[in-house]
Amino acid sequence: MGRKSIKEIRRREIVTAFYQVAKKEGLENASIAKVAKKMEINPSLVMHYFNTKEDLIYELIDFILERYRHIYKPKKSVSDPKERLIQIIDNLFSRKWNTLFDDGVFFSCFALVFRSKRIKAHYKDLHDSLRAMLAKALQEAKDEGAIDVADVKAASDMIFILVEGAYYYLSLSDENNDDKLAIYKNEVFMRLGLTYNVQAAEV
Repeated sequence: MGRKSIKEIRRREIVTAFYQVAKKEGLENASIAKVAKKMEINPSLVMHYFNTKEDLIYELIDFILERYRHIYKPKKSVSDPKERLIQIIDNLFSRKWNTLFDDGVFFSCFALVFRSKRIKAHYKDLHDSLRAMLAKALQEAKDEGAIDVADVKAASDMIFILVEGAYYYLSLSDENNDDKLAIYKNEVFMRLGLTYNVQAAEV
């Protein structure tokens, strides 16, 4: 894998600055001018790489996906498919998943799927990619006899529905919800027929 070009580096710097502005002021208030001000560059330089704010948002969705991919990067020492799957599920139901990307920016991006077919298609690609990555880990564990599921694609979809629903609801609460996350995680392990002891607090 070769070194990144100056163009790639500059685009990433701009998208990162755009994310930081959106996180601080809200996606609706973020602008090319504000990104340029934060980077202390001329707005024309931002527009050299991104013609419109929508182009920036489109790239921001890729930025989201890249950050979420860290969920699927187990420790180098983990080579066993079962242990790798356990680590992924632990990550999905942890603060790590919830803090990889600002919820306000994420849901602001999501709201745009109802106004832009381009963003809607790209957002769907993001979610499909994450599901495919989980399905791959499930398939590897199934091949080793570590889990008992008939359809890994359906299982992957079920897990994400549970994860996304949980974080949408729990984001409405300022309380510590680790006990609920443990219960949701335990439910996933049981549905997969995965032999693993998960400590879940009763509610």
